Amino acid sequence: MPLESPLAPAAERAAELNARYAHHGAVAVLRHALTDPQVGASALVSSFGAESVVLLHMLSRIDRSVPVIFLDTEMLFPETLDYQRDVAARLELTDVRRVRPDRAQVLTRDSDGVLHRSDPDACCTLRKTEPLERALKGFDAWITGRKRFQGGARTAMEFFEADADGRIKVNPLAHWDKADVQDYMLNNRLPRHPLTRDGFASIGCAPCTSRVKPGEDERAGRWRGLDKVECGIHFENGRAVRG
Repeated sequence: MPLESPLAPAAERAAELNARYAHHGAVAVLRHALTDPQVGASALVSSFGAESVVLLHMLSRIDRSVPVIFLDTEMLFPETLDYQRDVAARLELTDVRRVRPDRAQVLTRDSDGVLHRSDPDACCTLRKTEPLERALKGFDAWITGRKRFQGGARTAMEFFEADADGRIKVNPLAHWDKADVQDYMLNNRLPRHPLTRDGFASIGCAPCTSRVKPGEDERAGRWRGLDKVECGIHFENGRAVRG
């Protein structure tokens, strides 16, 4: 849970923050999120995936010391691990926290490393949701790179949301479209994830990520063939979003 503080309930604060910053741009929303006392202590959660470098770059221009939580599920592509180190070094981020699943729990619940085949939700819980819950202890808010154009339950998201644990979730890029992302990366000469050149539009764990075919939604390569579109770290009304 977040730190003890006199802050109002997260839902009330999110509504007030959205009203206050409704007409601000992404950089301004991020800057305000890091300084507005109604948001509280914040960390940025990043997958260091296909588009993650945009928000990381914005953060580096505002405050390189803000904690960045990187969930290493121990099933990521080697290219993602290399990219994470490269981006963190280039942007001179000073507090990147590489968070792994609990070793004892992995040995108990997924000792052979194939849980994702029989129960991908349970695998995401073990390797993403639970580690993130531990990593966010002491924070009142967390910053994500989610965007409306990614579809599903994301199409109506606001800059500020209340999550199931009473924290504020900040989405500075909520109103950006694909062209905005690409233009920002190009204009700022930001390094691209190497797998994007090989047809991977949305990049997660290696066993559950595949290439995207022309014309497909960019998240079609995540958990292909399954009725699953989110890893479980994003919630609505206390439940993991499934689309």
